Amino acid sequence: MPIINKKEELEAFFHSSGKPREKWRVGTEYEKVGIERRSARAIPYSGRRGVETILRQLVEQHGWEPVEEDGHIIALVRDKAQVHLEPGGQIELSGEPCESIHCTHAEFNQHIRELLQVSESLDVVFLGLGIQPVSRLEEIEWVPKRRYRIMGPYMPKVGTLGRRMMKQTATVQANIDYSDEKDAMAKFRASMGLVPILVAMFANSPISDGALNGFKTFREHIWTRTDKDRSGLLSFAFNPDVTFGHYVEYALDVPMYFIMRDGNYIDFTGIPFRHYLTHGHKDHHATIEDWDLHLTTLFPEVRIKRYMEVRCVDSQPPELMPALPAIIKGILYEPDCLQAAWDLVKDWSWDERMQAYLDSHRQALETRVRRYSLLDIAKELFDIAWEGLKRQRSLNSNGEDETIYLKPLQDLLSQGKCPADFLIEKWEGELEGDIKKLIEYSAYKLP
Repeated sequence: MPIINKKEELEAFFHSSGKPREKWRVGTEYEKVGIERRSARAIPYSGRRGVETILRQLVEQHGWEPVEEDGHIIALVRDKAQVHLEPGGQIELSGEPCESIHCTHAEFNQHIRELLQVSESLDVVFLGLGIQPVSRLEEIEWVPKRRYRIMGPYMPKVGTLGRRMMKQTATVQANIDYSDEKDAMAKFRASMGLVPILVAMFANSPISDGALNGFKTFREHIWTRTDKDRSGLLSFAFNPDVTFGHYVEYALDVPMYFIMRDGNYIDFTGIPFRHYLTHGHKDHHATIEDWDLHLTTLFPEVRIKRYMEVRCVDSQPPELMPALPAIIKGILYEPDCLQAAWDLVKDWSWDERMQAYLDSHRQALETRVRRYSLLDIAKELFDIAWEGLKRQRSLNSNGEDETIYLKPLQDLLSQGKCPADFLIEKWEGELEGDIKKLIEYSAYKLP
């Protein structure tokens, strides 16, 4: 692997990743928490009802190819899709890049059907929640991936809730392409500005450790106590002259986790990439593959790699899972809609952005910025995304465009609520604070 030592080479990585408009796709990553139905506890990695058993059955029954480390299955591959494991056994579908939300939705439905078919006989269910609702941190088995053996011990050195992030939380993520630096920065700036609104619209983690936790998205609060060097909002995104170079400067100063050599992870925790680029470390010197890997270990709410990721949303009930990629596609892949969405938040000061971001974790759509609630702004953002998808006119076999995936979210917003609002009402009402009833209410059903 050729050695690199210039920042220009790191910027070139992003410049070379642009794609022409006709090759833009949408990718979606869906994480799900699984539990044993009877005990209401997080499923372990090992054992008869464990995650590895589920993966093995997906291999045997549905044609996935296993990826192993140290004799354990830690991922699956089939065509352009992958199944990954988060540290606490959360199962993630990393879908293939799709031209339409119809495609991502079909892929998600197939994944859920396969997952539930193999899990049913194990008495395992998956929940449409952004966090494990019952099992405490110490009760959740670590997935035996080598990278987690480095990340796990490092987390308490840089934050108080990093291991909660790793083992308890689940997200849905939308990935999009960009054509060039100008296009990428317009999408980066707007997406980062919209984070508080997206967080509020999809807040869905109000119950953890068996009780209400005081947040509507406890998952997002956890991120603020994970590692301030690599997570949260990025202030430079709102610089009117922001460039790839700004993102490179940010990434250079974030401490590394590791590099890979011959399939093995080498612990580099605490070493900024800037130091590694200039001086090397442990007789190793930087390569573009090291840079690519390092970028995957940065956790801002909007992340740039060879594509861009919007990462700020709790995992959802299945009917709401397609809504995030649909909103993102409607806004970011239509120039007028991108500008209109940015106009909603462009005048906010940095302090207002941060306050709205932090307040949204507890208050969700009730958060206020100046004279407006995030509900008011969310309704405008929804209309912009709807218009974008109408213009794009991507139709399914029934002649329906992609706005069909926004209708469950439309129903929520028309009532002034996010998923957490309904969940809290149910918990305090008909569910009577009963975990077993919560499980039945929030468990995925076969599509």
